[in-house]
Amino acid sequence: MRAWQDDQLQVLLNELSEQCVFDKLTHIARGLGFDHCAYGMRSPLPLSRQRIVMINNYPARWQAQYAQCNYLSVDPSVQHALRSPLPLLWSDDFFAGARDFWEDARGHGLRYGWAQPCRDVNGTLGMLTVARSHEVLGEAEMRQKNVRLAWLTQIAHLAMTRVLVKKLIPEANVRLSSQETTVIRWTAEGKTTAEISVIMGLSVRTVTFHIGNVVKKLNASNKTAAAVRAAVLGML
Repeated sequence: MRAWQDDQLQVLLNELSEQCVFDKLTHIARGLGFDHCAYGMRSPLPLSRQRIVMINNYPARWQAQYAQCNYLSVDPSVQHALRSPLPLLWSDDFFAGARDFWEDARGHGLRYGWAQPCRDVNGTLGMLTVARSHEVLGEAEMRQKNVRLAWLTQIAHLAMTRVLVKKLIPEANVRLSSQETTVIRWTAEGKTTAEISVIMGLSVRTVTFHIGNVVKKLNASNKTAAAVRAAVLGML
């Protein structure tokens, strides 16, 4: 198992684009007995319109149908990822609240699947899904493969965020100085510039300077937005 993990880790983390990472994920998934693979990622920023990236090798007709019917808004697996860190196994019961969606998916050959959400310290949410058209996923098989699939989810998320986050959330690559971090942390606590100057033993002008730097670095409109961004990105 350890040798398998080390091999896959090197394969995935050496790739420089999301498509290359996904191609390797697809190859690994096939080695585990799954014809189809999908990875989805939701960025934590901006809060008002969080961006979602989806890449998969599902049948082209299903991809078109998914987009045309706006199935993203009713897909139970997406809702599951938003509220639970636990893996899920596709079943009639799981999709009971979206029967039309489930029947449509099955009609396109997507009958048996497993998915695992993953959220990192920066608030980026990801989910790896593997699926196939034939052979029910039984308990014995899942007991055998659960550990590998759960580990693969973590590495897939690490590899994908490494190449995607820099494009989707350039602010995540920002590094704040220790004083900038302290100043914006107190700002997030609701302290005024004058109060922070007393707490930190700095002049109001210096505090204002640090806040201005953070606002600029995080591409925020004001100090409140900067504090929110810093908190969401795990900088505080």
